[in-house]
Amino acid sequence: MTLDGAPLTVLFIGGTGTISTSSVRLAVASGMNVFVLNRRRRAIGLDVADAVTWLTGDITDPESVRSAIGDLRFDAVVNFLTFGSKDAKAAIEIFRGRTRHYLHISTASLYGKPVKQWPIVESAQRHNAFVAYSRAKLEAEQTFFAAFADEGFPMTIVRPSHTYDDANPPVPGEWTVFDRIARGAEIVVPGDGTSLWTLTHAEDFAQGLVGLLGNPRAVGEAFHITGNDVHTWDQIYTLIAAALGVEAKLVHVPSELILAAAPDWFWSKLIIGDLSHSAVFDNTKIRSIVPGFSPTRTFHRSVVRMVAWRAAHGATTGPDAATDAVIDRLVAGYHGARRIFEALAPAP
Repeated sequence: MTLDGAPLTVLFIGGTGTISTSSVRLAVASGMNVFVLNRRRRAIGLDVADAVTWLTGDITDPESVRSAIGDLRFDAVVNFLTFGSKDAKAAIEIFRGRTRHYLHISTASLYGKPVKQWPIVESAQRHNAFVAYSRAKLEAEQTFFAAFADEGFPMTIVRPSHTYDDANPPVPGEWTVFDRIARGAEIVVPGDGTSLWTLTHAEDFAQGLVGLLGNPRAVGEAFHITGNDVHTWDQIYTLIAAALGVEAKLVHVPSELILAAAPDWFWSKLIIGDLSHSAVFDNTKIRSIVPGFSPTRTFHRSVVRMVAWRAAHGATTGPDAATDAVIDRLVAGYHGARRIFEALAPAP
């Protein structure tokens, strides 16, 4: 609610991805006046579509955004789609004077790896030599912080970590991995499978994000919004197998060898620059601003819902041939290397 008791008017830019869809749903459920700006208007399956005002525009085309929003003003603007300094400067130009609160959705993958202390706090070192996505998000952050310092632009930085929902599994290879586990094929796990990884359900993330909207105490600050659900990678794959009713066949490959064998794979740099490192986050700061933030979804229960989603959406949850080929290549590399090391062992 605003100071005069009226519902918050919120613009989501994007609004149809894994985390943004849950955030739009919760904003609507919270009684906010919700606008969504994107190029495709409605997201398939967004059950609150009729409660949203849809604006058609492309955030990479500032004139199309200005045309779409006209003279509208917003209590809060949430942008999931800004990368790099150029995009950030364009967003500042568009929304300067049009909103009391601008939230840039960044990423927790920008924290330096390997992490030097746990749990990770918002002031931890921010650099990522491997992941271009993370560097672009950091560059945008720096531009927003400068605008806040120079002119008081009312920005907040939000850093989600590995976020998932029923339709988007949080593992490299996604539904192809489920298919391989279900049919008894081997799965590659980075490292020795014992690094700790935080998983956050999109509905839990939305609870933190929506709680920040319009809060003046959040302006000028950065928050990561993550769950408390921490597993080793071996546990994550084992839980998927259990939900499928089979046993997981895991092989462990050093992350640098994954990159060497599959430089063409989307996940390779993300694995070496983020996923293969332990990542556990301190949520004290978000709770100080959003006292009700309390993640409740756990992966061991959520994965059962994923398996049910997979069964109900076979046309969109099948294996990807290119991803399957990459994993086959990595598995073959593992067995080839194992044979070489076994040949080096002294005779009994």
